[in-house]
Amino acid sequence: MAITDKIYLKNHRQISSQLETNVPKGVFKGATLDILFQGEGLEKLDDATRDRVLDFSEDFLDCDCEDNPYCGCPERKFVRYLLELRAQGLGPDAIVDVMGDDYMVYAYPGDILSFLDDAVRTLEAAEGLARVDGADEQHEAIRDAKQELAK
Repeated sequence: MAITDKIYLKNHRQISSQLETNVPKGVFKGATLDILFQGEGLEKLDDATRDRVLDFSEDFLDCDCEDNPYCGCPERKFVRYLLELRAQGLGPDAIVDVMGDDYMVYAYPGDILSFLDDAVRTLEAAEGLARVDGADEQHEAIRDAKQELAK
């Protein structure tokens, strides 16, 4: 299961109530993306919630793909966001806190830790392949990225 399947709306019930519709808890679920992407009814949200929803939409749903928001770009952008937070030296608990502050979304710290661990293992495999292929530049770049992520 991808990490983006484990990202949830904070205050889910409050948001559903304000929008007067059922909104799935999962941020990257189809119905949730529809609501965020189309923006219908967002004027019903309180100011703080609306600002966070709009920030999320601008940061993750903005692409030129024909299938937007179902093109995979939002998920890839969010994964990049998580990796950037880790690169800033944040641990799983701090990443969860920042996600909540930035976009009113949450995940369980254990899920974030598992995602980060999987990322390191993937980089280790890529590093080994680059070494076997004799691709020294790629090997070094991957090794550096792995070390940065594993800090």
